[in-house]
Amino acid sequence: MATTYTTKAGDTWDAIAYAVYGSEKYIGHLMQNNFPLLDRFVFEADVNLNTPALPESTQQSAGLPAWRA
Repeated sequence: MATTYTTKAGDTWDAIAYAVYGSEKYIGHLMQNNFPLLDRFVFEADVNLNTPALPESTQQSAGLPAWRA
């Protein structure tokens, strides 16, 4: 998995999370790793975001309800 994502004009946090991690539910992980950019909702082109791999515990419990994870 790539460790960065370069935005296209009009990208949003949820769309980027879906493109990188396969689900909008990882938006929090994406935002935590790009704290200086939290004031943006819609991105202009060519902004580089950090996209580290999901933590192991998150990957293993993907698709399970929180009480089962």
